[in-house]
Amino acid sequence: MLPEGLTLPIIIGAAVLDSINPCVFGVLIFLIAFMTKAFKDPRKMLAGSLVYTAVVYLTYFFIGIGILKFTVSFGFSVAIYWVASLIAIFAGILEIKDFFFYGKGLSLRMSKGASERVKRYTAAFVRAYKKNQILGYVAAILLGGFVVLVELPCTGAPYLAILAILSKGDFSQGIPLLLLYNFIFILPLFIIIGAAYFGKSSKRMEELRKKHRGLMRLAMGLFLIGLGLFMLYSIW
Repeated sequence: MLPEGLTLPIIIGAAVLDSINPCVFGVLIFLIAFMTKAFKDPRKMLAGSLVYTAVVYLTYFFIGIGILKFTVSFGFSVAIYWVASLIAIFAGILEIKDFFFYGKGLSLRMSKGASERVKRYTAAFVRAYKKNQILGYVAAILLGGFVVLVELPCTGAPYLAILAILSKGDFSQGIPLLLLYNFIFILPLFIIIGAAYFGKSSKRMEELRKKHRGLMRLAMGLFLIGLGLFMLYSIW
């Protein structure tokens, strides 16, 4: 039994579009390029990338659990629902704007400062791995958690909207749906990792990302506006 106003196609659609966000692709492609160059061993690159992806999955999941528990326990579901619907519409407008004027004005993207920190922390992760593999994996865990937090302004709108709808039901209902959402969210990461492992150039993947990022933004924008309007309609 799904919470009122939520269907599996909505969950899957939000997760799929969130997963192809240019922010997520861009960071992972950079990480893979850096690790491939540093390690010169596809197996080590694969191991580090899988640890990173696992941390992304768990961090997003526990953030969702925390928000859901808070809203259900303290009775804020209606307020969160209103806020999330308006955020979804506003975020959708910004995403569509980026289809026509990419990067101009206000955009949902990682800040320049956060991007620079990701690069510094990735270099630190590689240095730690070269000294000690266990220490390197600990660094990868910390890096994955940090990246999730700095990506939230870019990726959080659809997730917040789904969490707001889930908050209308029981807490126990939301857990398997969050597991599903986040599994779909990380699937493209596995595709990128697999492509890199089997020799696909990270430079070529970055070219493809830049070529199609406008369409990714457009698809996300249309979905977010539609979802936000649907949420407002369901309130009325």
